[in-house]
Amino acid sequence: MAFIYKSKWLTPTLAAISATAAISIYLLRSKLRDLEISLKSSLEKCAAERQGRIRAQQALRKALVQPKSDTMETTSYPMTPIAIIQSCFSTRNGTPRQPLLVPDAKACLIFDSARVPPASLEGLGEYSHCWIIYVFHLNTDLEKLWKDPSKSKFKAKVRVPRLKGGKMGVFATRSPHRPNPIGLTVAKVEAIHGNMVLLSGVDLVDGTPVLDVKPYLPYSDCIQGAALPKWVEDDNLLTAASVNFSDDFPSALAECWVIAEKTSLYASQNEFQSLIKQVLSWDIRSLSQRDRPHNSLYNARSSTVVDKTSDLDYWQAEEVACESDPVSLPSEDIIYHLILERLDVSYRIDCHGNVLVEKVTLSSNIPKNNRNRFNYKIWRDN
Repeated sequence: MAFIYKSKWLTPTLAAISATAAISIYLLRSKLRDLEISLKSSLEKCAAERQGRIRAQQALRKALVQPKSDTMETTSYPMTPIAIIQSCFSTRNGTPRQPLLVPDAKACLIFDSARVPPASLEGLGEYSHCWIIYVFHLNTDLEKLWKDPSKSKFKAKVRVPRLKGGKMGVFATRSPHRPNPIGLTVAKVEAIHGNMVLLSGVDLVDGTPVLDVKPYLPYSDCIQGAALPKWVEDDNLLTAASVNFSDDFPSALAECWVIAEKTSLYASQNEFQSLIKQVLSWDIRSLSQRDRPHNSLYNARSSTVVDKTSDLDYWQAEEVACESDPVSLPSEDIIYHLILERLDVSYRIDCHGNVLVEKVTLSSNIPKNNRNRFNYKIWRDN
């Protein structure tokens, strides 16, 4: 009787459990169907949005490259500098014509923190060198080029230092005066600190706007057996025979260094003097200044001649010289000026290419927007 009683009690209980399980399964399946429908809808929505973005990007690219007329004039591509260069070269004059020619030439690449977070520089320090894409911001025709490109005419041929004034097509040279004033250079990565990169071997003038930075890859960027014209290989035309300093130069530099050190990338005046020697080991004068140093101003008080193209790059100095009337003057009678790290270095060079660095003074010819500078102390622990 007990077994029968238990069976009667278990039967409705099992039935209730089965009914509950069935209801739970039904509800679960219903929820799964709802989730599947919702997921499918979300995927379809994402796909539609993705297709919309793709179509919008395609339309934008088409609009950018679509010629406005039969003259093949296209719309511009907006670009904003992401960094600026704090360089040891205060002016264009003396800035090397190519990178790595002056190993001691230092610069600080300062990124705009509002546009480029410091995390963007992670990993760059593992490379020895980097490429820098920048703007030739000191070109005299820059404003006209950007405001009305259709009316801006660039010179198809430019004078080349190694051709002794001979001309070559602009695309066969590295002249800064180009249809689009964009430069490409390579520099050694010395250290990274926050949003700044310390570089050496630079050929960039102070205040240069930077558009992009890329790592240098030897396996792809170094082309073995690359061919180049014979005139490019000849370096003798551009080198100085010797560089020496006057007896009074060290004391003059020591006096100026008390102030210059506060904003300099160089830790000592000996380092700075080494920079001067490396820069002047290359003849930074224009061809006309070397062959017939006429482009000068006579100083009646001191009976000396002062070069008046010190703040021009080679290409501009050459054009100015060609428009001037030649005056026969011994080259050793001319005082040339080189501004490095806000210091004005004056020197002479004789007809044999021997350079004598005479004195150094604090320069007042410094752009106001470059007053705030970082000095060598920030890199001591990097």
